[in-house]
Amino acid sequence: MKATITPEAENAIADIAQRYGLSRESVLAMFFAVNAGGGTMAQFSIPELGGSGQWMRGGMTMVGNMFDNALKARVDALCGELAQLLATTPVFPASTTDYQVGFTSANWWPADLGVPSASGGQNDARYAIFPSTQRLAIQINGVTKVFDTGKHHIGGVQQQQGTGYGSASFTSQLGTFDVSSLPELGAQQVAETPTAAPAPRNQPDPAPRSAPQAQAPEPASGASGDSATIVADIESLAGLHQRGILSDEEFATKKAELLGRL
Repeated sequence: MKATITPEAENAIADIAQRYGLSRESVLAMFFAVNAGGGTMAQFSIPELGGSGQWMRGGMTMVGNMFDNALKARVDALCGELAQLLATTPVFPASTTDYQVGFTSANWWPADLGVPSASGGQNDARYAIFPSTQRLAIQINGVTKVFDTGKHHIGGVQQQQGTGYGSASFTSQLGTFDVSSLPELGAQQVAETPTAAPAPRNQPDPAPRSAPQAQAPEPASGASGDSATIVADIESLAGLHQRGILSDEEFATKKAELLGRL
């Protein structure tokens, strides 16, 4: 499919091609690669630029000859200028599709993921990386899946020919991996966090329990109330007082009561 670009973009690409000593076709191919990468990265295969390679904004550039630093600098400068062109110039006429067949210019990932740091695609597969929310979105044949990237800080992407979610691999500070090692997110997988049952409202707090007070035993005085029985009761109370069961006040009160019966 041949993409249509605006006259302004066409003139800018022709000027860039002349300044870099490249053909219009090579610059246009790199332009589409930068566009597919969201203006922050590009995967390309351009003979005039050493064949297959990859560019990422911030200084990471890989070319066919890893020791050709001059070519790396040339690719980095070219991609940076094309990314600036994408940001400042109307490039595609309204309703034009992206360079990859079947890819519309509207965002295809869930809106709550935020703004991707990089996005791109090849054939019927495309990806978008969201470091702020630790998410990776991949779409295959119109079906989008979202993965949790966890501790990975993705810095590179490699897409192989083929189909399926395993056709793309990613590079982070932890090494190279594919989505098979990442947990897939979905509505059914978001479990509610169990919470403790709320305390019933409008229920009075139970009154604090106090230790039972020791009660003085009723004197075992006989019905006749004779002196001997009363004296025995006083002696019994004295024993309880000595053992600490009765307080001084309780002992004095009961003793006075018994003495009053004499």
